[in-house]
Amino acid sequence: MPQRHSKNNNDLAYFTYDEKKKLGYGTQRERLGKDSIKPFDACSLCLKPFIDPMCCHKGHVFCRECILECFLAQKKDIQRRLAAHTSQKKQDKDEEEERLMLQKARELDEFDQQNHSAMPRNSDKNHNDDKNGFHGANSVKTTSFEEEALKTMKAFWLPSATPAASVRVDAPETHTVCPEGKEKLKLKNLFAIRFTEDNSEEEENKPKSASSSSYDKSYICPSCKVTLTNTMSLVALSSCGHVFCKKCAEKFMPVDKVCLVCDKPCKDRNLVGLKKGGTGFAEHDDHLEAKEYKHLGSGSGLGLVRPVKT
Repeated sequence: MPQRHSKNNNDLAYFTYDEKKKLGYGTQRERLGKDSIKPFDACSLCLKPFIDPMCCHKGHVFCRECILECFLAQKKDIQRRLAAHTSQKKQDKDEEEERLMLQKARELDEFDQQNHSAMPRNSDKNHNDDKNGFHGANSVKTTSFEEEALKTMKAFWLPSATPAASVRVDAPETHTVCPEGKEKLKLKNLFAIRFTEDNSEEEENKPKSASSSSYDKSYICPSCKVTLTNTMSLVALSSCGHVFCKKCAEKFMPVDKVCLVCDKPCKDRNLVGLKKGGTGFAEHDDHLEAKEYKHLGSGSGLGLVRPVKT
């Protein structure tokens, strides 16, 4: 039976979809599965089961150590950018002062030459125009149009018109941001959260295994005793940190105005919705497609490389 040429046709005037994928350039897309999405009980930075979890008011959960290291790295980067920006401002100020001094010295020199010389000389401005060697086709000196064009022209073949590759450092933001939501966030805005562990299975399996790994932990709602999963919407109280399912939080908290575990007073503004975990289903999750643009040509050998799942 002859081979199919649908994936090996090279006599067309255009690229087929499979040929574009083999060449490995353009926008590469990949459908993400459940194994590529963070569960609800994992840190948003290290992607491991959280230890001493802390939460922001947008519902992002982090390990205490991870978020402290992130804030420390951000503050060091802010200090580095501030130092670079201060150095750049000082350099600009020195250059401006030097330019004003040279301009003043040039004006004094021209004034002295015009008043003490028998024949006045040409100014340095005309002298610099003659040095660059850029003249019109039928003129000896540059015209006003050519002089203005020479200032704005970026020509790499003329030493006097070569564009300068100066890198400007903008003034950085002095506040830290949330690594997940990219909004302004301070350490005092974080609060510790407390999950209620399910100890029923541990009591049954106690003779078999004395200790269990953090990956085997399961959590329940302290009110209805339902096991928390990625499909459920969770709510944390910023006043005490206890985590409930959304049904119990909306049913009892607005009425009782206290926490169902520690009886600590709470208000409606203390209810913070946690980010749900991923299930891999399109109806539940929002971002299930990874995109990456590659500037690669034919023969790169990377045409079948899958994009990074972020």
